[in-house]
Amino acid sequence: MLQCHSLRCRAVWLVLGLALGSWLLWHAKGQEADAAVLGLRGEVKDKGWILFSAKSEGGDYDLFLCRPDGSGRRNLTRTPEWNEYGGRFSPDSRRMLYRRQAKAAANPDEPINHDTWGAVGVLMMGNADGTGAEPQGREGEFPWASWGVGGKQFACLHRREGRIRIFDTETRQAVRELPRQGIFQQLYWSGDGKRFCGTANLNGRDWNILSLDAETGGMTQVSRNLACTADWFQANPAQVVYSCRIPGLGSDYGITMLMHGGADGKSRGLIYGEAGRHVYYGCISPDDRYVVFSVSETDGGTDSGMRIMRLADGPVVVPADFEALRELYPGARSGPVLAVGHPGFEPHWTYRDVGGS
Repeated sequence: MLQCHSLRCRAVWLVLGLALGSWLLWHAKGQEADAAVLGLRGEVKDKGWILFSAKSEGGDYDLFLCRPDGSGRRNLTRTPEWNEYGGRFSPDSRRMLYRRQAKAAANPDEPINHDTWGAVGVLMMGNADGTGAEPQGREGEFPWASWGVGGKQFACLHRREGRIRIFDTETRQAVRELPRQGIFQQLYWSGDGKRFCGTANLNGRDWNILSLDAETGGMTQVSRNLACTADWFQANPAQVVYSCRIPGLGSDYGITMLMHGGADGKSRGLIYGEAGRHVYYGCISPDDRYVVFSVSETDGGTDSGMRIMRLADGPVVVPADFEALRELYPGARSGPVLAVGHPGFEPHWTYRDVGGS
């Protein structure tokens, strides 16, 4: 009886010991992950400012600035009767372009449509701190406006006319144009002025990311599967960041992930993917070391929390046991990823001190 009792005690203590060991290991990993996120927060907190659109206390959408760690949030527009969105710093970060639409004219169920926002409302141009903003034309006159090199020109996508037109910033007069080659939304001009990227219908297939030579009009398909919301890396204008959905991945509908791809169409890879979430609006930091993006529970959500990660830490798959995506990217990590603390639509990142105190 004593021997049996002793064996039972040993078994109980063994189970308790294993449980305690597992908890300590889990706790240690949690502390390690928390420390890694805190390290990332401290690393980026003073690296310039992020410009984004978000819902104000009055229910309209305004332009805001915040530090990359979420601190110093500041409303730039404060216009209760208007929605402002799509803010974009000029190449020298002294000015910005954005769009403004009357709140009364917006769809109350979807004030900002993530597919069509660049073709509605009035193009605005102002200082990077929100002052001195002026309309640049009539409603819809300059669709999908994107800064050119030096800010002396901007390009627009005229879908129905099948053209990309380049305008002089001061006179707003067209100086040249080229065929849009299937691009129908989300046009951006590369930092070196050599290429455009955008979402295109190409060769009978919808939702492709296309790289377009700004001089010759020659086109290159960058993406595979269903892709949209492309933008250029800032320091390496031969690389594109974009969102991509693979149907059947994690669910019948799939998830939308953040990807990178070469403008020559020869390389692509995962940056970030999360089970049950959709990742949009990726913007690369000025030194190409970090990326800020928004993560939504719904496809295309515009009130989604912003997150930041180092590109060197990618690819990142969350959670760590998201097997459907890890089978495609077996070397993926699980972080660190910093929650900025604010929802943000189409963020844009500058290292110039544009935020004030």
